[in-house]
Order: sequence, then C-alpha cells, then structure tokens
Amino acid sequence: MSPSDVRDVDVLIVGAGLSGVGAAAQLSWRCPSLSYAVVERRQAIGGTWDLFRYPGIRCDSDMATLGYSFRPWPDDDVIIEGDAVRRYITDTADAYGVTEHIHFGHRVERASWSTPDARWTVTAVVEETGEEVVFTAGFVIGCTGYFSHDEPHVADLPGLDSFAGDVIHPQFWDTDYDHADKRVVVIGSGATAVSLVPALAETAAHVTMLQRSPSYYLTLPSTDTTVTAIRRLLPEDLAIRLIRGRNTAIQLGLYRFSQRFPNVTRKALLAGVRAQIGDDLDMRHFTPRYDPWDERLCAVPDGDFFRALRSGRASIVTDTIATFTATGVRLTSGEELDADLVVPATGLQLELMGQVVADVDGVEIDPTTQPTYKGVMLNGVPNFAFVFGYVNVSWTRKADLAAEYVCRLLNEMQRTGHRQVTPVGGEAAITDEPFIEMTSGYVVRNHHLMPKQGARRPWRNSQNVFTDMVTLRHGPIRDRHLRFGDPTVANRSSSIGDRIARRARAIVSAS
Repeated sequence: MSPSDVRDVDVLIVGAGLSGVGAAAQLSWRCPSLSYAVVERRQAIGGTWDLFRYPGIRCDSDMATLGYSFRPWPDDDVIIEGDAVRRYITDTADAYGVTEHIHFGHRVERASWSTPDARWTVTAVVEETGEEVVFTAGFVIGCTGYFSHDEPHVADLPGLDSFAGDVIHPQFWDTDYDHADKRVVVIGSGATAVSLVPALAETAAHVTMLQRSPSYYLTLPSTDTTVTAIRRLLPEDLAIRLIRGRNTAIQLGLYRFSQRFPNVTRKALLAGVRAQIGDDLDMRHFTPRYDPWDERLCAVPDGDFFRALRSGRASIVTDTIATFTATGVRLTSGEELDADLVVPATGLQLELMGQVVADVDGVEIDPTTQPTYKGVMLNGVPNFAFVFGYVNVSWTRKADLAAEYVCRLLNEMQRTGHRQVTPVGGEAAITDEPFIEMTSGYVVRNHHLMPKQGARRPWRNSQNVFTDMVTLRHGPIRDRHLRFGDPTVANRSSSIGDRIARRARAIVSAS
C-alpha cells in the first residue's frame, strides 16, 4: 500500500448523517486548530434521511428541537417531510465547510488503537472499486446511528414465497415504483406504517394496515402557532432559545408524566384518538396492551392517518398472519386480505458502530460488555466517542451535547499536552438494566447488542436532556474516571533511559 493511501488527521468522524455533520460543524469552530475528516459509506450526506425514501417519510420530532442548536431550523413547521430534513443537513454541511472534508463511498471495516503511538489506524474500503484506504487519527467519533442500513428486521412472514405480488420493505423503497390503483397491505403499526398509510392511500386502490397489536398516537399540528407568535414578538436568538427549551420541556414532561401516571396518560391519548376516528371505527384497533412511552408515541401531523381511515381509502385490521397466498394474506381469524403490494414495515435491526471491528493494542473491543461514560465514551477505550441520541426527545439534543463535550475534551487535551484519554473503572458499575429504557420490539430484540447500563453517574446512560446539559456542557472535564496521559512521551523517556543504562553497562564492562 502506497503512502498516498494513508491519510492522517487529528479527528476522524465516521458517518455524515445528522450526528456526523453536527459533530464536524462544531469541531470546525470550537477546535479550529485541529484537522479532521469524515468517512461516509453512502454517496450523499444525510444518513437515515438519505436512506429512507418511502412515500410519506417524515420526521416525527419537532424541527425546533431536531434542528442543530448552532443552526436552528428557520421555519415554524413542527413535523416536516424527509427530503426537507436531508436538505437541511446538506445545507448545514455546506455552510460550515464540512462537505469538503467528507470521503464518500468509504465503508469503514476496522479500527485499531496503538498505545505507543497514541493513534487510531482506521481501514476503509471504497465500495465502488474495492480499494483499501487507511486513515490515522488521534481521536475517533462514531456517528453511525443505531440501526443496520443493510439488514432491516423482517418479521416471520409464513408463506411469503407463494405471494405473486410485489414486496417492498420501506428501508429499500424504489422511488420509481408506481403504487397507483394497487391494493396495498402495510404490515406494522409504528411510525413508519402510520406515515406510509395516508401517503399510499392518496392514489392506491385501497390500503390496509395489518397490525399484530395497536400503538399509541398523538395528533399534532404541522405548524405551531405558539412558535409563530414567539418568533414575531421576541428577538430571533432569544425566541429560538425559548422555543427549544419549551418544546424539549414538553416532550420530556410528557415522557416523565407517562411513566409516573400511565393510566391518566392512556386515557388522555385514547380520548384524543376517539375524537379523531369518530363512531364508525372500533377503538380496539387503537388500544395498546402496554403503557404509554413503553414504546415511542406515533405522531400524526394534522390527523392525516385518521383522515385516510375515515375516508374509507384505508382500513385497519388487528390480527396475525396464518400464511401468505398467491393473492394476498390469510389471517389467523380466517379473513383474507387481497393485495397487489405488501409493505412489511416491521422495524429496524439495531447495530452499534456499523459492524466496525475495533481493537485496543490487539485486543478486540466488545462494546456490549462495557458501560458508557456520560453516554458518550466507552469504558476502557482510549480517544473514542460515539453519538447515541435520545429516544424520548429529539435525537439531536443529545448529538449536539455529545459533540460539544468532545470538543471541550479535545481542547483540554490540547491545553495540557495529553495525547490519550480513557474512561476507566466502569466495570464496577454495570447493572442488568437496559441501555435504552423502552420495550419497543426493535429495542427488546436487540438489547444484547447495546452497551451495558451503569448503576450511577457517569456510567449511566441518561435520557434527560437537562441533566446532560449540566454534565456535558457545564460539568468539569477532569474527574477520577478519566485517565489522561501521553504514552509517546513515556516511550521516548523509556528509550532514553534504556540507552543511558546500556551506556553505563558498557562503561562498567570496559573498566
């Protein structure tokens, strides 16, 4: 491999989605003296928002909090379509000069840490050519999201091979596919299904949402009039801070209230659904067996999902699949659903760090055996951070704070001359509690693929943005859990000492 294939930077960011672009943008102005590169497997910016292209895809978090803190979403929209989110991320990358640092089409396969060199060696493959490219970096930030882009979760669908129609998973939707006048069965009841149904129903002959069990729904306006009023009355900077704080407090407040008073929350949510569906639809299709926020709530902007159901262009069936037939789906109850197209919106396959194999001084890292430090670093792994956002408020709130913290840490290392920092001692705090405190199918199925949860701070992964603001933004960088050092200095000192000792022995021998 030629030297031109090796690229050396201070910081390497893996992933150019919402988290990766945000981390790179903050790095560019918080740590301007540091060089960085971004490695992205896809050929475009956006991550999740570039991958998913199914009809009706939208962000189910409000844009006031999903937008970056340093580049707020400029409009009053609450929930927007996926293409707009992707354009926003791309525009942010352009505005902060991040785009020119991105190496597209590079799949990272391995990362190796060398303590004597205080460097990561990261091996990537250019997918179009198979060429191997090596990056070296003093610090690595993983921004690969939390699910596999290659393998979605596909539920057991008995007899699917006998179905003569089309089957398209939302994760691999063909944007040229024409679903007009087709009978469509969407399998699932989560956010993806609830987005797909009204969009498909606009031109399909009919859309049936087949669910094994119901989900909770929360109807929201697509535009927040309170946000509009705040923007009109207050200076822009103050208005944005107030809006972000207000919306985050509402989201977190609903989450905490739901946990403490599940029965009250259940009644309120079901009353909201009942007001949307009227008297013609059976509430059994909308009454989950679990408590609110054991799984994520499904946002329904302007009630579009319920309008599709009321219009008769879409329907909802709660049952399980006995088998597929050539013409559709036969249910356990004996009912048959005719279909030309089946869309299994059956969830995600969780994945940490995009299947990158990593080692520290030749010892392979298993992130599922270690707790995280402040939800940002991994116990025992030097000069490494990763971004895992919130599940109860907008993902970006944690991504912003994590990137800000890493920049603070890097600046502290520059100030003190330390080249290595490692969280230590977390193994003593490990519990059996899940890293993500939810019972969604994709979380329960993949609990074993996530890091360990700690019993106490800083080893406990927090789902509270206000607590993390204190810890990550304002808390001290140095504590007894972070071990700083400069192994290269130690190595040089050792080498000098060895030479002196050898010279002394030679003199003694000569005498």
